[in-house]
Amino acid sequence: MRTDTASSLTPDLATVPSSSDAPLNAADRCDSCGAQAYVRATMPGGGDLLFCGHHGAAHRPSLLVAGARLHDETDKLLVTRESSAAA
Repeated sequence: MRTDTASSLTPDLATVPSSSDAPLNAADRCDSCGAQAYVRATMPGGGDLLFCGHHGAAHRPSLLVAGARLHDETDKLLVTRESSAAA
């Protein structure tokens, strides 16, 4: 007789290693709209949420109140004169 339950098959989020320090890449997509993610919010209980620049900015206040740790790479969206002149 099998005694597994759904909760025993689901990993505890606190034990899942966080990727909050890993750089985001083109395969990382916004959980709200599917655009490329530039913001990762690591929640206090574990688990990550990914957001594009727009949704990251929109949800930032609520995420900070909830105690999330934010990894923000929206600076990649800025084009400087030096980088555009080199192209």
